[in-house]
Amino acid sequence: MTRNARALGSLLALFLAAWPPAAHAADAVTIGYQLIYNPWKVAIAEGTFEQATGRDIRWRKFDSGAKVLTAMASGDVAIALVGSSGIATGVSRGIDMQLFWIAEDIGAAEALVVRDGSGIETWADLAGKKLGVPFAATTHYHTLFALEHFKVDPASVEIINMQPNQIAAAWLRRQIDAAFVWNPALGRIQQTGKVLITSGELSRLGRATFDGLVVQRAFAEAEPAFMRRFVEVIAAADESYRSRPEAWTADSKEVKAIVRTVGGKPEDVPGVLALYGFPTLAEQASDQWLGGGKESGAARALRDTAAFLVEQKKIPVLQPDYARFVTPRYVEAVLKARDE
Repeated sequence: MTRNARALGSLLALFLAAWPPAAHAADAVTIGYQLIYNPWKVAIAEGTFEQATGRDIRWRKFDSGAKVLTAMASGDVAIALVGSSGIATGVSRGIDMQLFWIAEDIGAAEALVVRDGSGIETWADLAGKKLGVPFAATTHYHTLFALEHFKVDPASVEIINMQPNQIAAAWLRRQIDAAFVWNPALGRIQQTGKVLITSGELSRLGRATFDGLVVQRAFAEAEPAFMRRFVEVIAAADESYRSRPEAWTADSKEVKAIVRTVGGKPEDVPGVLALYGFPTLAEQASDQWLGGGKESGAARALRDTAAFLVEQKKIPVLQPDYARFVTPRYVEAVLKARDE
């Protein structure tokens, strides 16, 4: 066992001792995840969420935010990982869910890549080209914003709705000229392409994006103990990575667990993790992210994203208050328990 794994185990042991697992419940909880490298995938692989909550959990894999939103709208999943664009889209369309954890600040982990030899050197060169992107994802939102910012008519670009695995396959067959996507597909297409812009650069132009965990409001209100324990597991996994990122090497137990859950190559994972930011519990609770009501960073990002999507006619109307869909409640419960 690595020192990093021992650190994660110690963190989890502390809160498991403080909160003995609840009685085993009859109903399983369905939780959706996407093919993104992040520390909490280790806890999925090792069954830590089940141990901490005392519940059966059905882990459901999704390859796009749009599919997650369909499952959330139908009530098929209680909790899921969605990009900020997908969250803004979902709540604007009436899905009663709440953002309760910032899974990662995206930074350079998503990028628009153009194919070598495609003739695309400037933004204007995208006209007449085929660009693959998962619709209703953060990369779709950033694609539309980038085209607007750099004064390229979106109608002049053939924007194709593709999931990450489809993008990688279409790129290999030379069926698309550009794509805006995340890893592991991003790493594959970069081998024969170059980055035109990253999500981090577009965020600095005023359109921030992130990946977040959302929960059905009714489920969360009925299951506060489950939510508290769930957040504690994620926080411990993130802390384990932040405390010694250099220990998460290709041959480490943690990276191998991530690959078992998500796929890809172990040697790709450390570099991808380094591209993301994983906010601490205190940062999560602050007005930088979940705290602060209408002026929380998350609520403002959702409001700005939704306003842009209305302009683009991707959603019909804005919600009057996006703070309704952001809650620091479960993060604050974890912080309070740690102080006791």
